[in-house]
Amino acid sequence: MADFGGSDLDAFRTEARDWVEANFPKSLANQPMAMIPGAEAQTPDHQLWKQRMADKGWGAPTWPTQYGGGGLSSPQARVVQQEIDRAGAYNPMMGMGTSMFGPTLLEYGTEAQKQRHIPPIVKGELRWCQGYSEPGAGSDLASLSTKCVDMGDHWKIDGSKIWTSGAQWADWCFCLVRTDTSKKHEGISFVLINMHQPGVETRPIKLIAGNSPFCETFFTAARAEKDDMVGPLNGGWTVGKRLLQHERSGQGGARMMGGGLSVDELAKKYVGVDAKGRIADSDLRTRIARHLIDAKAHALTIQRALTEAKGNINPSATTSVMKNSGTWIGQEKAELTLEIMGHQGLGWEGDEFTRDEREAVRGWLGGKATTIFGGSQEIQSNIVSKRILGLPDTTQNG
Repeated sequence: MADFGGSDLDAFRTEARDWVEANFPKSLANQPMAMIPGAEAQTPDHQLWKQRMADKGWGAPTWPTQYGGGGLSSPQARVVQQEIDRAGAYNPMMGMGTSMFGPTLLEYGTEAQKQRHIPPIVKGELRWCQGYSEPGAGSDLASLSTKCVDMGDHWKIDGSKIWTSGAQWADWCFCLVRTDTSKKHEGISFVLINMHQPGVETRPIKLIAGNSPFCETFFTAARAEKDDMVGPLNGGWTVGKRLLQHERSGQGGARMMGGGLSVDELAKKYVGVDAKGRIADSDLRTRIARHLIDAKAHALTIQRALTEAKGNINPSATTSVMKNSGTWIGQEKAELTLEIMGHQGLGWEGDEFTRDEREAVRGWLGGKATTIFGGSQEIQSNIVSKRILGLPDTTQNG
């Protein structure tokens, strides 16, 4: 049952809409996701929006107020997100802190860990990265080998990670490490590593889209304090799986499906409309309608899954469904966008292309990775087949 609704929710929507309209700088409206800068390249308007959202607590709207969160119910938080989307705005705190690590720490962390790390995440003061995949441990993550040794007064970490998103800008890393070599899943722990120390090195990996969001990350006698372990010693696999649930839930959300103008608005701009105000190309119109229906069904399913999962902290396979669905929809939107823009959607540089047109082709190229990172499409399909549909593991018989 919803914990906030009816006329009260309508009143809250009015309040949220008025606040967003009064506080969101119009210069930032409808920016493609790729154009939203990180801490190293923020304009005064970005900083202003970030500060206002931090003061309101709406960067993490459902988190407890004692840590700086908004203290809102899930229905209220959905209203806030809807009004932010309606204004062409975005959450300036978005990132691994709010979408992945923070929710996990709220469930598994000690009170001291929450007091230390949650407020800076809510305020957007620190950036986090994820130390999971390794050169020899991708799909089989539990085979990771980065070692974490108890040195008495601290933990010493040696090893390497790969595809570490934003590691070159991150202040902290939440990391899965090997604390017992005699066991596989039961020998893994979850530690927090300060990235600003001599034992940490990052090397950005340049991608086809022209940017370098991923890194190789190397730990050489890196240090983590004894209270930087989340959950029990050798109990990190459970914590790590819960974090993956949050990650895949975020990857199935609106941002993974693309930002900016919707494809029907783009089509009316580039293709034109007929006498009835419809998209002039009837075949394109049909395909856009199908895409928008799929996107709406996906959004409604996310809401249903969140409601059903309320109060359940155990990892769920449902996020694998949503991860695949959201990334497919995002890739379809990118394909439709380039088709709609025609040759204007193929520009890489030059004044004859607008910023949005240049970002469209980069977004299309970069979006190809969404069905790979965070658990590939094939891995998610295996999880769905085994844990939701109960199908047999054919590898045991073949």
